[in-house]
Amino acid sequence: MAVVGGGIAGLAAACCLAERAVDVVLLERERGLGGRLRGWETTLADGSVVTMSRGFHAFFRQYYNLRGLLRRGDPGLSALVPLADYPLVHRDGYADRFSGLPATPPWNALALAAVSPSFPVRELAGVNVPAALQLLDVDAPGVYERLDHRSARELLEVTRFPGSARHLAFEVFSRSFFAAPERLSAAEMALMFHTYFLGSSEGLRFDVPRSPFPQALWTPLAGYLEGIGAVLRTGTSVRAVEPDRTRGYAVSWERDDGTSGGEGFDGVVLATDPASLPGLVARSPGLGDARWRAEVAALRPAPPFLVSRYWLDRPVREHRQGFLGTGGYPTLDNISVLDRYEDESARWAARTGGSVIELHAYALPEGCDRAAERASLWRQATSVYPELGAARVVDARHEWRADCPLFPPGSHGSRCRVRTPDPRVVVAGDHLRVDLPVALMERAATSGIMAANALLSRWGRHGHTVRSVPLRGRHAPLRYLARRARQPLRPQVERNR
Repeated sequence: MAVVGGGIAGLAAACCLAERAVDVVLLERERGLGGRLRGWETTLADGSVVTMSRGFHAFFRQYYNLRGLLRRGDPGLSALVPLADYPLVHRDGYADRFSGLPATPPWNALALAAVSPSFPVRELAGVNVPAALQLLDVDAPGVYERLDHRSARELLEVTRFPGSARHLAFEVFSRSFFAAPERLSAAEMALMFHTYFLGSSEGLRFDVPRSPFPQALWTPLAGYLEGIGAVLRTGTSVRAVEPDRTRGYAVSWERDDGTSGGEGFDGVVLATDPASLPGLVARSPGLGDARWRAEVAALRPAPPFLVSRYWLDRPVREHRQGFLGTGGYPTLDNISVLDRYEDESARWAARTGGSVIELHAYALPEGCDRAAERASLWRQATSVYPELGAARVVDARHEWRADCPLFPPGSHGSRCRVRTPDPRVVVAGDHLRVDLPVALMERAATSGIMAANALLSRWGRHGHTVRSVPLRGRHAPLRYLARRARQPLRPQVERNR
């Protein structure tokens, strides 16, 4: 069995197949595993060898399938450490934090509204209660039928939440999908609200790796995979996958040393990112049927994003959090102080007396000037943490990418699924339609398990359990109120289409 792609989805599929005594060969284009969470060595101007990556990721507690995958290499999840808080600040001065809230829905949401300055009492009277109640009656996949035609921006406007709440409590989260709210399906945002808040008692608590991604996550998992017989081939780009009468599927590849070759497999898991999958399928004319190929060809990545990491000659102020979400800024979405939680950065900071910070811009304009955006991002960060303006930059690295999935309004019905017209070819990745309340890294891990299960079922082998938060709101009275309120909204929805 060939697994094309060594990110979270491909690693999940490879583990699930190899654990059922399937011979697995994983082929990964980059030299390291992890996909968009891989890491690589780089040498700084001061001679330090450090690990660079594509930026901060929050490992939320309701990422059940991702955590199950990581436990294969780290049974106690000792590589993950909690961050005590998830503060959000807006350029206009108001702020929110999520520590100290009740764990049980809906009391967590009610407590947030009661104590948050983003929900001023004088403005709550203007909330469109029937529309707001829809966030309490989210179900998968039914929410897509009701809300996928709208953008997240439209949903926020029709609910008439206070402006501070829209900009801080919701838009910050919607941009974590690497798109501005007007380019994100309202159904995706509503499902995210359910997944992270009202559908689970884990809420917005999350962990972060205590070491860079390779050391904390992927090296242990690679050891586990090789221990159960999987073959891992990094630095190997798959050029095409074609049906073959004698060998099942012929997979041709090219290594980064210039050598090339090919071999046959009984089946294939396509676990590439959404920017790469259309090209691979275009080079594989024998795969699938016309409809499926059109769905793949229509995949579009989210807008470009920028991660800027700076090694500075002095520390930031002691009270700065390890992670800070920001709202109301032109492009700045968050600031991380890596030496607050990552051991490699902490050692560098202790040795030099400096600090390591990271800035994210999740959704930049197409065709924008990269140098100008890097400079703008730094200026925005200095307005949040003024002490940055006095720091000398020892070195910096900038990652500019455009390979994350986009979930625009109206796209759910035509989105690719795990199964394809070829029963022994399946797809995995965070860009798929999964019809479960999962998102981001957890969607990738979930799709990998589902892809492996689809293949295992053909051979009469037991699959693996897939977990998620409840498929619908946990409280029947709230769901009842939301359904009662939904009827008056339908004419308004039709008029605004």
